[in-house]
Amino acid sequence: MFPTPEQIKHYIAAGLECTHLEVEGDGQHFKAVIVSTAFAGKRPIQRHQIVYAVLGDRMREEIHALSMKTLTPEEYAA
Repeated sequence: MFPTPEQIKHYIAAGLECTHLEVEGDGQHFKAVIVSTAFAGKRPIQRHQIVYAVLGDRMREEIHALSMKTLTPEEYAA
């Protein structure tokens, strides 16, 4: 059974405080917009690593592909 966008959203929100979180997808390929203060001062690769760490084994076992926009609240508001 493939995960739903709502499940992916729940997984991320459970491990990362987000001020905004959108996830869409078809069960295998997902797109996410993730806005968090945890991304402040981090390079894009570091931001993605934070999300990958939150998702853990799910990235290998459940989620085939996840493309992300990772922004701070200030970047998102701009």
